[in-house]
Amino acid sequence: MSGVSPEDVRAAAARIAGAVERTPLLESRTLSRLTGARVFLKFENLQFTASFKERGALNKLLTLSEAERARGVIAMSAGNHAQGVAYHAARLGVRAVIVMPRGTPNTKVKNTAVHGAEVVLEGDTLAEAARCAAGRAARELLVFIHPYDDPAVIAGQGTIALEMLADAPQLDALVVPIGGGGLISGIATAAKALKPSIEVFGVESKTYCAMYQRLKGLPVDVGGDTIAEGIAVRDVGELPLAIVRALVKEVLLVEEAAIEQAVVALIEIEKTVAEGAGAAGLAALLAYPERFAGRTVGVPLSGGNIDTRVLAAVLMRGLVRDGRLARLRVSMPDVSGSLARVAQMLGDAGANIVEVQHQRLFGTASVRTPEVEFLIETRDRAHTEAIIGALAARGVRVTLLQ
Repeated sequence: MSGVSPEDVRAAAARIAGAVERTPLLESRTLSRLTGARVFLKFENLQFTASFKERGALNKLLTLSEAERARGVIAMSAGNHAQGVAYHAARLGVRAVIVMPRGTPNTKVKNTAVHGAEVVLEGDTLAEAARCAAGRAARELLVFIHPYDDPAVIAGQGTIALEMLADAPQLDALVVPIGGGGLISGIATAAKALKPSIEVFGVESKTYCAMYQRLKGLPVDVGGDTIAEGIAVRDVGELPLAIVRALVKEVLLVEEAAIEQAVVALIEIEKTVAEGAGAAGLAALLAYPERFAGRTVGVPLSGGNIDTRVLAAVLMRGLVRDGRLARLRVSMPDVSGSLARVAQMLGDAGANIVEVQHQRLFGTASVRTPEVEFLIETRDRAHTEAIIGALAARGVRVTLLQ
């Protein structure tokens, strides 16, 4: 297979049928109202391993010969591809070795090992992990399963588009996260064959925008911190690049704040957990509403494997960003009952006090006027401003800390 055809995607769909979930495609009325588009979400985070990667991994495994299965397979991945390969290799009785970068979230390492794969942590990047995997594949004659630059893997990922357009043929745009390019190239191949008028948009984090740079003819320069580690790829596959160049309308770049906002929106509105990469499509709708206003848009939620500590931090940062969690610094006289009186004022104004820090030694203007910092929960930014106004009206000196 030198390329990927719509027939390859249809064959993959028949091959993997019954072994992966046919995940729901649901319209979100609230997100549609917020973005100005008619939004349909494809819940790939409901796969058994919580990621679309099962599709491509299984399709690849099912195309192996008996001799290749007997030798075993090896893959490199930041997590979701690893889990997909590990899970379906175990189902099929195939030995699997998974090489993961050392910075891979603990959730993904644990969930890969639990499927019975041998997990090896090597390298600080996917590229370094790939070199380690290639070396071990050569030494032990293991079959290397690439996460995105493989025709069988791409064809498996493309089965998502077949399901989306079967469930909602009215879709006129798809917004798809891009890491190495396997997902979007498979989806674009299938979607454009079924409905040539449909437009496919890619989404990358601004810190890891290798596809965008390659399409523009720019030198690839990526790196930095991101919560979307599933698409934090230092370069894209050559086959996905060729398909994207031919079939994808545009690649959009999103800031970290937009990805965090999308993760929070999916939890609060849809009651579903998406990792940073899985929420990137929605992040693009939130960041570029003018691109999609009035259109019928399909967004695959590509994965839900987010570290619980990271998720907790994202949710709390979302409260701060929306003005629902605020820090107030209050100067008050050092007399009995003053702290209680201010706390009562906050309660009367509708604030929920989360934390109090009474500062008598550092940063105070006078020993007679200690400062107290209140971390409060409010309804929204306007409510926070109203609380500050209520305290000021009663003679309390208060500062909102950013």
